[in-house]
Amino acid sequence: MSANPLDRQSIAAAARNARRALLERMTPDGHWTGHLSSSALSTAVAAAALGLVDAKAHAGLVSRGLIWLAEHQRADGGWGDTPSSPANLSTTLLSWAAFDHAADGTVHRGACERAQRWLEKRLGSLAPDQIADRVLEAYGKDRTFSVPILTFCALCGRLGDSDLAWTAVPQLPFELAALPHRFFKWLRLPVVSYAVPALIAIGLARHEHTGHGVRPLHRLRDALKPRVLRILRDIQPAGGGFLEAIPLTGFVVSALAGCGLRSHPVAIAGADFLARTVRADGSWPIDVNLSTWVTTLSIGAFGCGSEPLAGLDSGRRRALLNWLLGQQHQAEHPFTHAAPGGWAWTDLAGGVPDADDTAGALLALDALDPNSPEARAAAGRGIQWLLDLQNRDGGIPTFCRGWSNLPFDRSCPDITAHALAAWAAWQPRLDARLRAHVDRAAHRALESLLRAQRRDGAWIPLWFGNQHAARLENPVYGTSRVLLALQRVRGRFGAGVQAAIARGGAWLRQSQQADGGWGGSAGAPATVEETALALQAAMGGQDAGSGTVGRGLAWLAGATQGGTVFPSSPIGLYFAALWYAEELYPIIFSCAAFGCAEALDGSTGALQR
Repeated sequence: MSANPLDRQSIAAAARNARRALLERMTPDGHWTGHLSSSALSTAVAAAALGLVDAKAHAGLVSRGLIWLAEHQRADGGWGDTPSSPANLSTTLLSWAAFDHAADGTVHRGACERAQRWLEKRLGSLAPDQIADRVLEAYGKDRTFSVPILTFCALCGRLGDSDLAWTAVPQLPFELAALPHRFFKWLRLPVVSYAVPALIAIGLARHEHTGHGVRPLHRLRDALKPRVLRILRDIQPAGGGFLEAIPLTGFVVSALAGCGLRSHPVAIAGADFLARTVRADGSWPIDVNLSTWVTTLSIGAFGCGSEPLAGLDSGRRRALLNWLLGQQHQAEHPFTHAAPGGWAWTDLAGGVPDADDTAGALLALDALDPNSPEARAAAGRGIQWLLDLQNRDGGIPTFCRGWSNLPFDRSCPDITAHALAAWAAWQPRLDARLRAHVDRAAHRALESLLRAQRRDGAWIPLWFGNQHAARLENPVYGTSRVLLALQRVRGRFGAGVQAAIARGGAWLRQSQQADGGWGGSAGAPATVEETALALQAAMGGQDAGSGTVGRGLAWLAGATQGGTVFPSSPIGLYFAALWYAEELYPIIFSCAAFGCAEALDGSTGALQR
């Protein structure tokens, strides 16, 4: 791609085109829903779960799911999380298991044989012990995903004789779910905070298949079974889908069906959710939608132009404000027991309040109408919600304070930075008490960010990665996000923040590809999403007028054909490390990058008149 600097007219045209593309994807009721990539893993789990619950009633859905899987098998015989992802062990193993359970043995024999060869090459053998050892090794002490995979394989007959298969599956301590939720963070559970439904259902399935015996623990588990099932029913959302996530719901449904509870209300509601969320081509995504997340990101993108919120007229702004206010949770959440005041990633019933979406909502309210009484009241509740979530280390976790046993429950830099930016936006309008609280929390958050910065200047995010980068991390995303937040607050804190910004900016500059784009890290193929985010960060710092920005804008303009075409890449790292692509990400991030470029002083070296 050409690295020639763009003239201002070309940038303005690209910004208009990107805004138009984003506006065209608004829903009729005035927000964004987005579209997640179809997932082989979700499709395998959902199809087999429906077959386990009622094979006759769901025969059509199961058949279409298997056809989609067969059509999207990679040439090497494996499956990746998205159609553009390389094959991986978890997705290939689950797809192979789904075929074994649901296929008639002849229709998809070729797909099964190719998958078997892929697995044998990587595992050495398909002996149950070998499968179990490799899956458990892949996820370490985190049992959130490894035990559901092995349970699914056992239910589908891929771990050998039914009497012996379950010995390869570790027992999850489902009885702990009967304890008051406030004790969970001290128990060091082998699953993360959002996986309590799997803890219960998967644990029950293994318990039911290994004999009850007379040992005290077995007897205790037998006695607690009715109680934990009531808890499982109580935390199931009205729509039936746990977290609106197809894999989690599918694992729960499969496990309940596998221990003789096909007609249990949770299994029925979960199966109904799976049947409702299938796509026309027979596939399933990993989650129904990220509507709140992509809406707040979109509002932020519209705020980046030379005329902030250009394209969003007063009617659209009011509709967005009202919709966003309606997404704030007003009661304690039955799942994580999150206090009122937070926002989830989706507008659907299965969403759980989390820090990233709460920070995003607060920034969106500030952009839309910070002086609205309703917005100010909602912001006060959201700010307090984030303050109460802050960990002892000063960082911000995703869902629950104090859970630090497993990686996806720990403080993370990108979410901490997002919360810091939200606090900074609203702090001048807060009462004296809350303003002082925010000031103390902000200093602790900054200290956390300074500690989290790598020696090379980068920060690593939690919920985003790159399939081509070392350790699958995405330091470009993480560094860009942290820099964008720190640039908002750099004038309020000391030299340490300025130094951190300088190191992060230098790392980002050095990570730019020769053609002007950015990938997840130095050497990874450039993507629209990562290039656009890196450009935003670069334009907010000392590189605003540099050739770095000029080359990046030229790359982005070429990749998007002047802001009209937006290829998406799987940079999202979802629950249990599942990759996804979201078609709105490249549009949103490009809209923001071109808008920031449009607003730059025309005298900079990055642009030509």
